[in-house]
Amino acid sequence: MCDLMPSTQPTEKIGKMKKLRRTLSESFSRIAFKKDDSGFDEICVTKMSTRNCQGMDSVIKHLDTIPEDKKVRVQRTQSSFDPFEKPTNQVKRVHSENNACINFKGSSAGKESPKVRRHSSPSSPTSPKFGKADSYEKLEKLGEGSYATVYKGKSKVNGKLVALKVIRLQEEEGTPFTAIREASLLKGLKHANIVLLHDIIHTKETLTLVFEYVHTDLCQYMDKHPGGLHPDNVKLFLFQLLRGLSYIHQRYILHRDLKPQNLLISDTGELKLADFGLARAKSVPSHTYSNEVVTLWYRPPDVLLGSTDYSTCLDMWGVGCIFVEMIQGVAAFPGMKDIQDQLERIFLVLGTPSEDTWPGVHSLPHFKPDRFTQYSSKKLRQAWNKLGYVNHAEELASKFLQCFPKNRLSAQAALSHEYFSDLPPRLWELPDMSSVFTVPNIKLLPETEDSVRVCGKTNSKGLTNSKH
Repeated sequence: MCDLMPSTQPTEKIGKMKKLRRTLSESFSRIAFKKDDSGFDEICVTKMSTRNCQGMDSVIKHLDTIPEDKKVRVQRTQSSFDPFEKPTNQVKRVHSENNACINFKGSSAGKESPKVRRHSSPSSPTSPKFGKADSYEKLEKLGEGSYATVYKGKSKVNGKLVALKVIRLQEEEGTPFTAIREASLLKGLKHANIVLLHDIIHTKETLTLVFEYVHTDLCQYMDKHPGGLHPDNVKLFLFQLLRGLSYIHQRYILHRDLKPQNLLISDTGELKLADFGLARAKSVPSHTYSNEVVTLWYRPPDVLLGSTDYSTCLDMWGVGCIFVEMIQGVAAFPGMKDIQDQLERIFLVLGTPSEDTWPGVHSLPHFKPDRFTQYSSKKLRQAWNKLGYVNHAEELASKFLQCFPKNRLSAQAALSHEYFSDLPPRLWELPDMSSVFTVPNIKLLPETEDSVRVCGKTNSKGLTNSKH
């Protein structure tokens, strides 16, 4: 791995960062629209090229290492330092801002400054067009962050509901790097479990990303059904999460911000990965990663201890935390104070690490043995009793929640775990763009007050045998 910029003085680095941001943001003004069969436009962006960097379309190299494999509800906050932003700039996200991620379709690499092609109805030259701000009606504000506001909207072109993520542009700074990063990473990703970008609108003041509208997220869903979700629904949600992660991990992309707010849930139960603003490709040019990633509750111990050398195992810890939360009904490690408190909560269950259980832990920047109480590991069901009600759930959760990163199960390997053995085999044969709900007898079940007491015993079609 190498960095975007050579090692220079901090002031020179900041200057080059700003120059890079301005250069990359100019790329958004070179957009060509090509209508696809669905009635939405395909978005083509001119491949970026500058003198000072290799561009965001650098050839992606293989990961150094890929493993073989809330009733507590308090306000969730995110410390998300971005190495490309000013050190004091911390991005804050809210629930509904998660109706957003970027998925560019196609690339006009090699072409120079393509002209914008507008599509309109032949019968009405003044009819709404894709790529224009007046083509969408804002219905209500869903949420607001430090650099973007998200609205529920409606397309005047085809009448579909959309989510409008309006990013405010600053003349000096240009387009926020998080938006550029989303565009760069997701333009080639097409998957049923990744939220879809429909359109993009670039003006002098704003950059608006238009996404498919998904009415809720997993955090809101769990708030609506406290005490733990129906075991069969947990299984379907987890399967879809792993399916989406396996897809991006095979393309050497890390999400780096897995949490219930960033997992959208449709009315049919479709789960979609969203908000890739912190996602990174493990590729050249990149020398290191920030250790200020992932909301505190879902941040793995290696990152909490200062590690910046991580791989897909970063996301898999978050999967384990979310899995436990769906079954138990409370966050797995709800740190209330700081990083020290977060680590203590983890070690209380998994045991305080040593060189024997975690080779290299003593070399991590923030690991000081005398700072932590010495705990021995315990069975997960001792901390979260409902794991014992569901066949193979505790075993699978333990494979995700490993302090030593290289011991964590990969997304691809987890899909083959015995926990999923009672699901229809056709689920593993689905094309990337096909929903799991296209398989017969797969559907989201009603959440009932006593669903947490169901042992999760299912038949070969994935339907619950227990009465509830």
